[in-house]
Amino acid sequence: LLSISCLGDCELHTSCGIQKCTTDFVSFTSHLNTALEDFDLEFCKALRAYSVCTYRNSKVCRGNLVYHSAVLGIGDLMTQRNCTKNGPTSSTNSEMTHDLCNYSGHTEAREHQGGEKTAPPTYLFCGLFGDPHLRTFKDHFQTCRVEGAWPLIDNKYLSVQVTNVPVVPGSSATATNKITIIFKSYQDCTDQKVYQAMTDDLPAAFVDGTTSGGDENTRSFYIVEKVSGKYIEMHARYIGTTVYIRQLGHYLTLAIRMPQELVMSFEESQDLQLCLNGCPSSERIDQSGYLPLPVMGKLLPWGAASHPQSGYTLETATTKCHEKMLVKDIYFYSCVFDLLTTGDDNFTAAAHSALQDVEALHPSKEHWHIFPRSGDDGVGRDSKFFVSLGLLCLILVPYL
Repeated sequence: LLSISCLGDCELHTSCGIQKCTTDFVSFTSHLNTALEDFDLEFCKALRAYSVCTYRNSKVCRGNLVYHSAVLGIGDLMTQRNCTKNGPTSSTNSEMTHDLCNYSGHTEAREHQGGEKTAPPTYLFCGLFGDPHLRTFKDHFQTCRVEGAWPLIDNKYLSVQVTNVPVVPGSSATATNKITIIFKSYQDCTDQKVYQAMTDDLPAAFVDGTTSGGDENTRSFYIVEKVSGKYIEMHARYIGTTVYIRQLGHYLTLAIRMPQELVMSFEESQDLQLCLNGCPSSERIDQSGYLPLPVMGKLLPWGAASHPQSGYTLETATTKCHEKMLVKDIYFYSCVFDLLTTGDDNFTAAAHSALQDVEALHPSKEHWHIFPRSGDDGVGRDSKFFVSLGLLCLILVPYL
């Protein structure tokens, strides 16, 4: 009957959703009894739903023999059962079709099919900003050089690569001037889409000129321009993923929220992911958790004099950052470090925006702020500054 005999035995392209269409059809007809009065009515509803599902997969299933076999089989059965092409479809299947391109509905869909009740999905957050400062999916905070092109994320659904360039001659600090994102094809929700942003070129469209993927009616995947040339958002509902990209000054920032089960869907060869595992130790600017104070455009040994070429002193940089961020968390200290390193006021806005993105995307409010530990190294409240968690952490007496 149709291609049902192929279920589980045929090699299907992962991007083609015909197997799911067939599985749903079997699910909605397996309980029907030909002796029942409403058999034809329910069977025709299931066939129409099957037909709708195959139509939605027509583009991604081109050349798939199982798909074409199913389409022909549906037509034959509709003729045999005198089913009209127009009419009601299995309501359950309609929900399943909708849920296919809406990650938040996957759990409910599985439960509706008779599966066990599962916990709500867990979401993870990663962010990159400044010189650059990295907040990983594990809420670890690092400062790295990672000059050149590096993968932030690389799994079965999404690839994100950033390119970093030096910001100050003689300094190890870099910042991001290019971001490339590949949204991989997923069933009938979207074809593969590539997005690329560079300094002074932050488009509100993919490289092919489109602004969305998949069915326009379901809006399962789309780009929104918040501030022209300065701030865009990407909403990939089919994989429950949201991406924010901003340009502040000459550099870019990125923030992303993604379901944990999808974050962990990667091959062994895809283990180099900064968002997942952090920066390699050889690329860390901080050493054993300590970051030297930037002076005269260089990272000098701890305890050196504090009149950097940036034009900011420890006091003036702290005052400047305090205007934007009242809470002395990691983002505040990142701001101070970046000002002392570069003298570029835009890094203050970058740190502030990065914290705003955390508050918008990070799933756990209690983890929005990361605070440096006072530690067991004898640094007391009378100390002018201390370092911890891989960042310069400054404490000024006037703000204590």
